[in-house]
Amino acid sequence: MKAKIVLLSLLAAVSLSAQELTIYSHRHYDSDKGIFKLFKEKTGISVNVVQAKANELAKRLEVEGKNSKADLFMTADAGNLEQVRTNNLFISVSSPTLEKLSPKELRGKNNEWYAFTTRARVIIASKDRIKDGEIKTYEDLANPKFKGRVLVRSSNNVYNISLLSAMIDTLGEEKAKAWAKGVAENLARIPKGGDRDQIRAIYAKEGDVALSNSYYLGHLANSKNPKDIEAANSVKVIFPNQEGRGTHINVSGIGVLKTSKNQEAAIKFIEFMLSKEAQEILTNQNYEYPVNKEVKPAKILQSWGEFKIEKPNFEAYWGNAKEALEIFDEVQWK
Repeated sequence: MKAKIVLLSLLAAVSLSAQELTIYSHRHYDSDKGIFKLFKEKTGISVNVVQAKANELAKRLEVEGKNSKADLFMTADAGNLEQVRTNNLFISVSSPTLEKLSPKELRGKNNEWYAFTTRARVIIASKDRIKDGEIKTYEDLANPKFKGRVLVRSSNNVYNISLLSAMIDTLGEEKAKAWAKGVAENLARIPKGGDRDQIRAIYAKEGDVALSNSYYLGHLANSKNPKDIEAANSVKVIFPNQEGRGTHINVSGIGVLKTSKNQEAAIKFIEFMLSKEAQEILTNQNYEYPVNKEVKPAKILQSWGEFKIEKPNFEAYWGNAKEALEIFDEVQWK
């Protein structure tokens, strides 16, 4: 009997080690590749990643339906996660490890997804051309005094959509629209490029102030390109609305899909993403804020100081997205 139990245990271990997880991922970072490799080394479970834009992956999941081979959906932006959740494609999962490591405010409504990092939507300003204290809020970017000085990426970018969606939720449609209109009227140029390009444009004196996700400045400051390092050194970070509602944050997160045939392994992977080992990789290599309280943010993030976070209503990031796009179109924020 004892031999039989040992044999069954061995078979279970072999079965687990032979598993492969298929992850539909919008993320495209080297840090993730390192984590996938480390996960396989520790568990024997391989990770097959299908990469595409988040909306393309969400649509693919709908089209594939119950025939999908995907086990997990992983993406940046809570709006993307909420789209999949509201389409009823996730299952609710929990475990003692997840309960211990995951802050309750950084999850889907019923534990359908878990955030594994956060990022702040900050204001980046020229050290030379923007005085300390001159800009304190997102609303300041709509002040006519900054006409021709504001840099920002396209309105169809998900980070801008989620920011405006949150403003609609917090301030109401009228004030959110007035803000978007004011920013659009203050633009230094037609929106183009990503967040890093806005910071580079400040350095090139094409504008004086920009909206950016926090981790992009971390990448520029640690770039192999000397010009990018110079650009990073020429600007300062402003955490908006510290005397009010706080700074808008977004997340990268992951959830187990209903189509998964490997739910136990999928949960194990989420637990690993929240582990100290993975969290240190994510913050030190990709400059995201860790959600595991035992892990300190990367040194460059610490150098910017602590900040007050706006209490997020992630359901609004997707729920108000259509309205946000309509506002952007109406105010001609390209």
